[in-house]
Amino acid sequence: MTNPLLAPRTAPFDLPDFAAFADDQFADAFDTALAEAQTQIEAIAANPDAPDFTNTIEALELAGQALNDVLGVFFLLASVEANPEREALQRAFAPRLAEFSSDVMLNTDLFARIDAVWQAREDLDLSPEQTRVLELKHRDFVRAGAALEEEGRARLREINTRLAELGTAFGQNLLADERDWTMPLAEADLEGLPDFVVEGARAAGAEKGTEGPVITLSRSLIVPFLQYSARRDLREKAYEAWTARGARGGATDNRAIVAETLALRAERAALLGHQNFAAYKLETEMAKTPEAVRTLLMEVWGPAKARADADARVLEGMLVADGHPAPLEPWDWHYYSEKRRKAEHDLDEAALKPFLQLDRMIEAAFDCAHRLFGLEFAALDVPLHHPDARAWQVTRDGRHMAVFIGDYFARSGKRSGAWCTALRSQQKLAGEIRPHVINVCNFAKPGAGQPALLSYDDARTLFHEFGHALHQMLSDVTYESVSGTSVARDFVELPSQLYEHWLEVPDVLKTFATHAETGDAMPQDMLDRVLEAATYDMGFQTVEFIASALVDLEFHAGPPPADPMQKQAEILEGIGMPRAIRMRHATPHFAHVFGGGYAAAYYSYMWSEVMDADAFAAFEEAGDPFDPTTAEALERHVLSTGGTQEPEALYTAFRGRLPGVAALLKGRGLNDAA
Repeated sequence: MTNPLLAPRTAPFDLPDFAAFADDQFADAFDTALAEAQTQIEAIAANPDAPDFTNTIEALELAGQALNDVLGVFFLLASVEANPEREALQRAFAPRLAEFSSDVMLNTDLFARIDAVWQAREDLDLSPEQTRVLELKHRDFVRAGAALEEEGRARLREINTRLAELGTAFGQNLLADERDWTMPLAEADLEGLPDFVVEGARAAGAEKGTEGPVITLSRSLIVPFLQYSARRDLREKAYEAWTARGARGGATDNRAIVAETLALRAERAALLGHQNFAAYKLETEMAKTPEAVRTLLMEVWGPAKARADADARVLEGMLVADGHPAPLEPWDWHYYSEKRRKAEHDLDEAALKPFLQLDRMIEAAFDCAHRLFGLEFAALDVPLHHPDARAWQVTRDGRHMAVFIGDYFARSGKRSGAWCTALRSQQKLAGEIRPHVINVCNFAKPGAGQPALLSYDDARTLFHEFGHALHQMLSDVTYESVSGTSVARDFVELPSQLYEHWLEVPDVLKTFATHAETGDAMPQDMLDRVLEAATYDMGFQTVEFIASALVDLEFHAGPPPADPMQKQAEILEGIGMPRAIRMRHATPHFAHVFGGGYAAAYYSYMWSEVMDADAFAAFEEAGDPFDPTTAEALERHVLSTGGTQEPEALYTAFRGRLPGVAALLKGRGLNDAA
C-alpha cells in the first residue's frame, strides 16, 4: 500500500489528512521523498542540454516537492506535540537533511549551470521576478560555499551536519526542561491569585495528570503567577526555574552546545571569507553590518535604560513599603509593576481579561483583515493535527486565497512561544497554488466549559502572528523561493509588528472587547486606560529585549567565546544591565538563536519596528486606520511581493523613504526618557 504521507491528497483544499498518518510511517516516507529529491537534483546537474533559466533555475524551484510535503507535516507535529518517537526521528532526520543540503549547495556541476545562467543574464529575456530569483539562487550557492575548493567544501559539509545535530539537540533539551518542571500549589498558595490564574493552574494540573493546581513553564501561566502571587518565595522559585531552562546540568544542559555552535559558526564564516559570523549573516540583511545593528540598539538602549532605572526605584520603594528588604530582585518586577499599573492607570489585568476573549480577538483580527484587504473567513470542518486546532477558508471576492489554521493553547510537548508557519506556500510555477498557513500560540487553556481569556500581551501576540499569516495569504508571486515571508530576516517582522497596531485602534476594542459573562462592551473609561497604558513598563520590555539582541550580536561579531556564559556576563556588565532585569532569553534557552534562524539577527524585531511605527503613521496621516488607498499600497508593495525585490526598495515604494529611529522611540513612549 502507498504510504499515506506520499499518496495524493484527497482532503479539501489539498490539506494533509492528519487522521491517516502514524508516526511509524514517517521514516519510510522520508526515505522515499529524499531519494526522489536527490534523483531530481542529480538530473538537473547532469542535464546534457545547455543551461538556461527553465531547465536549471525553474527545475530547482520544482524539485523536492514531496520531501517538502512530508517534512511540513512532520515538523509541525514535532513542534506542537512532541513525543519520544518524533524526537528520535528529528535526531535522525537532522544530519541527513544537512547532508542533502550540502550535496545540493556544494554540487560543482549544479553550480556551474547556475553560474552559466547568471553570467548570461543580460542576454536572457527575464522578468524582474525571474532576475531576482536567479540573483538569490546564485548568491545562496556562493554563500553556501559552492565556489570553494574541495577541501573547504568538505569541511563545510561536516560543519553543516554538526550544526544541524546541535540545533535539534538544543530545542529538544529546552522542550524537556519546559515539559518536566512543575510547581504544585497548595490551596493556601492560591490566596490572592485572580480566578483566571487559579483556573489555569488547575487546568495545567489536570493536563499533567496530577491532583491539584500546578505552575508550569508556559509563559501564559508563569507570567501572571509572577504578576499576582504575594508569595515572594514562590515567585523566586518559579522565576529561577523559568530562567534556568537549558542550564540545569545533566543531559538537557545546553551550555556546551552553545559553545560548540558558536565555534562552528565562526569557522564557517572564516571559510567563506568573512571576518566573523555576524559579518557573514548581515551581508544580505537590511542592516548589512554589525556596526549598523550596534548603532541602532545603543540609540535605543540609553533612553530605555534611563526609563527602566527610574521605574526600578519606584518599584523598590513599594517592595520596602511591603516590609521586604531591598534590593528589588528580578522575581519582584512583575509583581510590583502590576500593582503600580493598577494604582496609576486603575488597570487590573484580572478585570481586563474577561473582555479579551480568545474567540472575540480572533474575530477582531479577521475583521481588520476584511476592512483592510477585503478578506473573508469561513470556518472549515477538516482533519487537523490536534483537536484544539481550528481552520478557516480565506476568500476575497469569491476567490480562494488560503486555508488558515489556528492552534492556540499550551500543552505538554508543545514548543514554547508563538510562531507562524506554512504547510504550503503560495506559488504559480506549479499551478495556482494557494497557501496553508498556521499560527501556533501557547495561551492558557481554560477549564471545561469556560471561555479562553487572554492578557493584553496575549492579544498582541495573536495579532502579531496573524500579521505573518497575512504576509503568506496575500502573497502573489510566481516562484515559491520568494513567496510570502521569504524575505530578509530584519524585514520579515514588519508585517507582523505592523498588524499589532490595529489591536490598539479604539474602534476595534469597542467592537470586539466584550465581557465573557455579560457580553457588555468594554467600558469607555477602561478602554481609555488600556490605550493610555499601552507604553507602560516599556523601559523594562525594551531593556530585556536589547540585552538579548546585544548578547546575540556580540557572540557572533568577534572570536567565539570559550565560555559563553562568562561572555554573556561581560556584555551585560559592559552596558550596565539593571540588577532587577534579566535578558528576555538567556543564552541556554535562546531558541531564536541556537534552535532557529535568528543567529546574529535577533535585533531584527527592533529593526522592523523602526519601519512598522513609520508604516502605521501612514494610516494616521491619511486620517483613517483603515484607509483603503494606504492599505492597497501596503498590500501591493509589501504584503503581496514576498522577496521579489530588496526590502529597502519595497518599503520605499510604499512609504516614499526609509524611516529613522524617532518613530520607534515615540511608539515606545521613550522619546522623552533621559
